[in-house]
Amino acid sequence: MINGAFPILSLTILLPVLGAIAIGVTRNVNLAKKIALSIAGLELIATLVVVWLFDAAKGNNFQLVEQHAWIPSLNIEFLIGIDGISILFLPMSALLTLVAIIASWNSVQNLTRFHFALLLALEGGTMGVFVAMDLMLFFLFWELILPPIFFLIGLWGAGPQRRGAAMKYMLYMLFSGVLLLFAFVMLAMNHATQMGGSIPQDLSFSFPVLLNTTIPDNIQTIVFLLLTVGFAVKIPLVPFHTWLPTTAVEAPTQLTALLVGLKLGAFGILRFAMPLTPNASVKYAWVLSIVGAITLIYAAMIALQQTNLRRLLAYASISHVGLVIIGIATLNIQGVQGAIFQLLNFSLIASCLMLIAGFIQHRIGSTEVTHLGGLAKVMPRLTSFFFLFAVASIGMPGTSGFAAELLLIISAINTHPGLGAAALLGAILGAVYMLSFIRRAFFGPVVHAHLNQVQDLRSREFGLLCIPALLVIFWGFFPDLLLDINKMAAESWLNRLVH
Repeated sequence: MINGAFPILSLTILLPVLGAIAIGVTRNVNLAKKIALSIAGLELIATLVVVWLFDAAKGNNFQLVEQHAWIPSLNIEFLIGIDGISILFLPMSALLTLVAIIASWNSVQNLTRFHFALLLALEGGTMGVFVAMDLMLFFLFWELILPPIFFLIGLWGAGPQRRGAAMKYMLYMLFSGVLLLFAFVMLAMNHATQMGGSIPQDLSFSFPVLLNTTIPDNIQTIVFLLLTVGFAVKIPLVPFHTWLPTTAVEAPTQLTALLVGLKLGAFGILRFAMPLTPNASVKYAWVLSIVGAITLIYAAMIALQQTNLRRLLAYASISHVGLVIIGIATLNIQGVQGAIFQLLNFSLIASCLMLIAGFIQHRIGSTEVTHLGGLAKVMPRLTSFFFLFAVASIGMPGTSGFAAELLLIISAINTHPGLGAAALLGAILGAVYMLSFIRRAFFGPVVHAHLNQVQDLRSREFGLLCIPALLVIFWGFFPDLLLDINKMAAESWLNRLVH
């Protein structure tokens, strides 16, 4: 571990929280909006500084580490740090939050201050999830992101069943949390047993310490199952996926963009589930790959039947993350790097597609295909952005989606012909449902006369989509800039499992 001279990672966690508190004490709505925008901008700058300080040549080591006693009686610490796997998720999360704040600038009319405060609180908790190196600290941040999401869905949801969707989400996540907590406690108690000491003096929740702790195979199997299922609920994988389509229709689009963009569950499998249980991960990787393949194909088949754009994008997100899980389960370098790359793509592509769906919802009042048609004629700028992100999501060459999807497909083919066939079928189905919906909703004659009065993207909306669009194209031509950052960490991750 490499300690940092300045607590920059603590700053990335505290800055949004302080911004949320500042919004809470002000009474001026316009000032609250400006505070939210300023804090989100400063947070993005802070995360870019973290990337600049990060040494990719030592990416397999935790860097900028901060370690302080938190609950000494249980050996629980405030322990945070970054490595090549987690580093790029920080600026992606900050950028996504900034975009969400700008997108909701004028769309939130009630409890405005509370809304922006919750977005910042959610950002602070998300940063904590990515940098936490103590399992109980990770669990704390994991649970702290639930209340903001619950209130954002229930208070500002777009659908009539938003409160039910909020409760459904919360129940799923609480179930997930119980499994994770049980697994973390088992790991800590096993450490105490291996040390030959007593509880609680020899407990340890430190991730680096547990990586070097001997874990019997029977305990590994149980912990692997608990962690995998717990994170699978959050991802979500089949059969735990039903909360996401419901949330996509009922929740505010800026929140849905965050949920489809920030795949914290897949990150949890990469960060904790497999490295902590290497023997069980190798033994049951085939199970994980089958679940990923089922999720990939099943969600794509359901997406083919969707007539609502927001629900289609939710199932598309589920399908794509199935391919990510296949890549992780292949246990080769192409799969691991492709999975990380694709998760970063979610932060841009899936989120921006959902935001554009929100723009359509706000203007027309619906995202049902029967209410659309000919949008390209009345909203050419919106259509151009949607088409760019859509073709990136299906892996069009020249976009960042191509490099990530190609790595994942290669990893699947190299592992097993059946997995390769599933990956290729998923890619084909993805192109079919996405291009088919685009044809029906955006091209052809204008079906409804009132669409001629619909306004195209405003300057603010156009500007906030430009940066993600440029990044999608830039990474499409220069994917090595991202792959080089996580190469050392990916190789170290892989060596722990297969050697």
